[in-house]
Amino acid sequence: MPTTTVRLDDETRDALQRQADEAGVTVSDFIRALIREAVMDLGNRVTRDGYTPETLSPKDRHILSLLHRILGRVLPKDTETDSDGDEEYQLERARVLEEGFTLEYETEYAGISAELSARDSLRVMDIFELFRMTGDSIKILRQQGITVPEDLEEDLSFRGFDFNDQLESKMAAYARFMINDDRWEEQADFIKGRTGGNSHKKMLDTYMRMLSEYRRVRSRRRPTFGRDYPLTLEELEAIAAERVHPDNR
Repeated sequence: MPTTTVRLDDETRDALQRQADEAGVTVSDFIRALIREAVMDLGNRVTRDGYTPETLSPKDRHILSLLHRILGRVLPKDTETDSDGDEEYQLERARVLEEGFTLEYETEYAGISAELSARDSLRVMDIFELFRMTGDSIKILRQQGITVPEDLEEDLSFRGFDFNDQLESKMAAYARFMINDDRWEEQADFIKGRTGGNSHKKMLDTYMRMLSEYRRVRSRRRPTFGRDYPLTLEELEAIAAERVHPDNR
């Protein structure tokens, strides 16, 4: 098996060791599993319009076929223009499934989006938590009479996700779902505003760098009870500095 060497700082190495220990595996196996999950093709087609499985089990095909046949029998006769089609259309979809014509499955799954993994869903919440904490900290510092520059506040504001990127567009949809569910309401004006939360450029890498610095800041603090005390001006500046890619500093 080929070997790849990756250099890590001590904090990251220690965090990997802790998580590997919790999972009961070696650090190498833990990292290998993470990399495999991130880069391996799982065997399903993900198109711009959504998700289409490469294959369906006989049981799944049988169930879906029966549903189409039932729907074909109960649909009103005047449904030619309805999205459900008519009896002939439903029976055709049933035959496709029964024959196993996999290339036609895309029609069966039209409108079904690719999944947003639990990990990426949590990343959306982590990103919102980051900007909630920085926003609250700026307010508290100003109440204490500390000057926080306007450009720093701008650098520590949420800019949305790129709708033209497959992953970021899904993250944007999840962000919008949570805000419509009255969560992370401080971002509601931005998400529901003129841009709809579209950054028009990829932002995930930037957010992840800022999150990494935020976590380093948190890890250096002493544990406290109750609400976290605000970030200092220096800590806010360190987080904001991560907006710039290391190659451009």
